[in-house]
Amino acid sequence: MQFLTYIGLDIPKKLAASFEKVRASIERDDLRSADVKKLSNREFYRAKLDYDARLLLSFVEHSGRRACLALELIEKHAYDRSRFLRGARVNEDDACEVTPASDVAALEQVKPARYLHPGRTTFHMLEQPISFDDRQAEIHTLPLPLIVVGCAGSGKTALTLTKLREIPGHVLYVTQSAFLAENAASLYFAHGYENSHQSVDFLSFAKLLASVEVPRGRPVTLGDFRGFFERIKTNYKFTSAHQLFEELRGVITASPGGPLSEEAYLELGVRQSIYSVEQRRLIYPLLAKYRAWLDERGLYDPNLVSHAYVAKAEAHYDAIVVDEVQDFTNAELSLVLAMLKAPRQFLLCGDANQIVHPNFFSWSKVKSLFYSHEKEALEAKVHVLEANYRSSKTVCELANALLKVKNARFGSVDRESTALVMPASALDGRVVGLVKKDGVLRELDKRLRGSARVAVIVLNDEQKAEAKQRFATPLIFSVHEAKGLEYDAVILYDMVSTERAVYGELASGISQSVVDADALKYARAKDRADKSLEIYKFFVNGLYVALTRAVETIYMIESDVEHPLLGLLRVTFSEDVSACTAKASSLEDWQREARKLELQGKQEQADAIRRTILRITPVPWNVLDDEGFVATYDKVFAPGSVFTKAKQQLYDFAAFHQLSPLGMAIKNRAAYQSPKNFADTGTIARERFLPAYRGKDTGRVMTDVTRHGVEHRNMMGLTPLMMAAYAGNVALVTALRDLGARVDAVDTFGRMPFHFALRSAFHDASFAREKMGALYELLCPTGVDVEVHGRLVRIARSDGEFFVLATMLALFFDLYGSVGIRQRGFTTAMLDEAKLEAFPRTVVPEERRRRTYWNSVLARAEVDSNYRPARKLWRRERMGHYVPSDVALLRTTDDRGQEKLRSLRDILRIGLLDGYGAGARGEVSRFVRAR
Repeated sequence: MQFLTYIGLDIPKKLAASFEKVRASIERDDLRSADVKKLSNREFYRAKLDYDARLLLSFVEHSGRRACLALELIEKHAYDRSRFLRGARVNEDDACEVTPASDVAALEQVKPARYLHPGRTTFHMLEQPISFDDRQAEIHTLPLPLIVVGCAGSGKTALTLTKLREIPGHVLYVTQSAFLAENAASLYFAHGYENSHQSVDFLSFAKLLASVEVPRGRPVTLGDFRGFFERIKTNYKFTSAHQLFEELRGVITASPGGPLSEEAYLELGVRQSIYSVEQRRLIYPLLAKYRAWLDERGLYDPNLVSHAYVAKAEAHYDAIVVDEVQDFTNAELSLVLAMLKAPRQFLLCGDANQIVHPNFFSWSKVKSLFYSHEKEALEAKVHVLEANYRSSKTVCELANALLKVKNARFGSVDRESTALVMPASALDGRVVGLVKKDGVLRELDKRLRGSARVAVIVLNDEQKAEAKQRFATPLIFSVHEAKGLEYDAVILYDMVSTERAVYGELASGISQSVVDADALKYARAKDRADKSLEIYKFFVNGLYVALTRAVETIYMIESDVEHPLLGLLRVTFSEDVSACTAKASSLEDWQREARKLELQGKQEQADAIRRTILRITPVPWNVLDDEGFVATYDKVFAPGSVFTKAKQQLYDFAAFHQLSPLGMAIKNRAAYQSPKNFADTGTIARERFLPAYRGKDTGRVMTDVTRHGVEHRNMMGLTPLMMAAYAGNVALVTALRDLGARVDAVDTFGRMPFHFALRSAFHDASFAREKMGALYELLCPTGVDVEVHGRLVRIARSDGEFFVLATMLALFFDLYGSVGIRQRGFTTAMLDEAKLEAFPRTVVPEERRRRTYWNSVLARAEVDSNYRPARKLWRRERMGHYVPSDVALLRTTDDRGQEKLRSLRDILRIGLLDGYGAGARGEVSRFVRAR
């Protein structure tokens, strides 16, 4: 068996000999000599190094080969301090011994690995263990600057993020996709990873713009522009909305120095615009109308905003990482560069074959922007990852065939994009050509529609309507929507036949020998005036993107089965669907898929899953979410209110959440006579809702999840994940997270599931000691966004302010006591060493357990502090007493994923609670405010 050591695992000299003995024993499959034991109810094992020290292990398998991974040194039996065990209490007496009777072949919890290098002795770890191939390992050792090109499945993301961990200082990771940025952050911080030598901002480009200054409105999309084009299309019959939008975005406004002047635009070379000079004369005046339309609609063009923000941007990043750089214009990249302190500290990565719009991207242009001297740009090496570990051999072969046709027809854009994909997966895969006939489509739909691992892809949005008539699956995407997705099988619906003329032009003059060649030949297009590559780039790259969404199988449905391109690709067609099968997915699989798509911005498909597959029904009770709370509150406190039921529900709600000011106000101002006192009502309410979430039998909870969805709310306004977090049921939290439950969902007072776990941990030391480590890993978001004086500030979970703010949100209502009078603010006494003692070190590190540390954090993020970046999260109301501020606006998302912006003070409704007039005599809070 291979024995691999986690990069960075430091074994002291006194244990080195013991470590080598353990290594040797495991390599010869002698687990007994290494005293390997499986930790009870966990996926990990341990080996004994000496009386006090243990080595944490896990096992993986690839292509029939198993490997032991040495993860972490556990000293003095302190399993609760393990990064990977997340504070778990481990009793070694309960560990299961691995003996020759239970040999290596019978090991439990052996996870599959995508790749294992046969000779490497170390591995990296993100969410999963990573073994680099020779090319990846070589690139990983190189210093910045770095440019990395790789197809989907090449390990580009893993290489980028592990390299990012080695860059010191303040680092920016930026990409166009909000989902990709958040996913990268989740992978980066997986298993509690921390790096005291760096701080990393994971931002979408939209959030990067907002970090300079929040633009007015939202970024313009092609869908928006189509509406604008409808008003002017009679004057522009020579083009389409899509081409014109990209000319505005990719050419006229894409220059780092600002929009091109009319003279400069007309003087562009023949390969720099898809339009003739005469057509450009008609197009340029449209720029002014386009800008006016943007203002009218409350939209913004990221290029135009980038031009305006370059002068405002501060160079405060020590290094930058740009992911999917092919999706950026040079105007956008110039703003990113303006935030970089040292001009050569960058890492760029992308794949030019996945561009699905004519933006004239080339690696040479990007290099010219990032390197200050022409000679440097010309000599700068672009490192290509050719291996594909995700897609099957057949899928890779078909993708390569298309690249050969593209290269032969249009020439090479640059050397860096002139590379084929080398299949590294053990899957053989299939490409199945099917004739587009009613009977064939009906039978195919019948066989595949029950699977959440099969998707239908069409070329553009207009084709989706027809596809929906043919296929019952909710997983129907245009090429633009499909980018970034991955399915076991994809159905390409009439893509070539729909645009037979365009794809006919692509295949024109290409011989079969070109497709049969073993490699791409680097050669520029012979005719420099030929703009066909830019005009047809969407179609050829769109087909490439669609093909490469498949992991194993491609079904190509075409009406024109004799099309020359299909012949070049050697796709044969029949009407036989007998071999077309897919395993039906469970409702849980569909729930996970819906949430994954929602996170990626595919709301249409997520809604279709919930409507047609899950058949989610609304809850039959009145929910006190944001809207429900306001409506019920208005009923209760309306003059002469007679809504006794509403008063009872709001009173129960206040008691459940321990909102004593609200409870007292309902009694005193709304004249509600509760049969129980406030404390007893709260106990009864919690015992009514929490027991279903506490034990192992959570059948009732999961039944409600199946019926009403994983994000449904109970009468107290909480999601199942919030309730499970409150109850501390790690197994249930894990199950709900596996179904895609949102960690960023908020209740009526802006609290996420994490805040409910945190509240329980502060009130119960055993909860903190035994459960908070696992819950922190499952529930803690990678950060929160606040807007301060018109600028977005990211508060990462590694920042001290994050934990203070989270604690403030979780515990602030405790300050009101049982009679609703707040006489103090949030103080460091709520974070003193004694209170934090029960928290695992993986949640609160040792150096953050002193009150002096928290005093400094509270001081630097106070409203009147001069600390940069200004966070202004709380206001000091008297010495050492703080309250969430009305200056910092917290970004939260509602149940539809729409962002909301409210001050921290408003989110907690502090003004409302402070002014209720609590207590028996109805006096207001006696808290003395600082002037």
